[in-house]
Amino acid sequence: MTLTSKALLLLAGIALAACNNPRGGGTFGGGGADGFGGAGGSDGFFDGGITTGNLGDPNDPRSVAHFQQRIGDRVFFTVDSSSLTAEGRATLDAQARWLNANSQFSIIMEGHADERGTRDYNIALGERRANAAMQYLIGQGVSANRMRVVSYGKDRPVEACAAQRCWDINRRAVTAIAGVTG
Repeated sequence: MTLTSKALLLLAGIALAACNNPRGGGTFGGGGADGFGGAGGSDGFFDGGITTGNLGDPNDPRSVAHFQQRIGDRVFFTVDSSSLTAEGRATLDAQARWLNANSQFSIIMEGHADERGTRDYNIALGERRANAAMQYLIGQGVSANRMRVVSYGKDRPVEACAAQRCWDINRRAVTAIAGVTG
């Protein structure tokens, strides 16, 4: 192998590594902590995932893009808490109205935590946060059989840094539109 071909091979490897998204976002159906997740699972719960190509127009109140960009797909929590804030309840109220008007969609409620604490503690905390948000939506009339909970704990941060700003945005529950109900 010549030096030139080795260099090209190395460049190709670097380019592929640069394309890798360690948070798993980018397309619906791949799951993502950034709110662009979801699952097109083979477990019978979902009938296909949502792809970035069919999010719709954010100005169309029935579109997934409208849900994410205009309504908001996440609620935030205070340190070591799974209690919903007034702002979180307001966001979930708007989500419930959209979900009730668009009953063809299923969701995955993702629970997240900041980087502090053990992995096990943060998985449990993320699950409590996701369940709190899901139970609130159920209380607003969204059918429980359209929802599933997953906790990522501290494994999928929006941003990783040891600063208050990062911790604040990582303590969240994300409502990911996962697919069309089957």
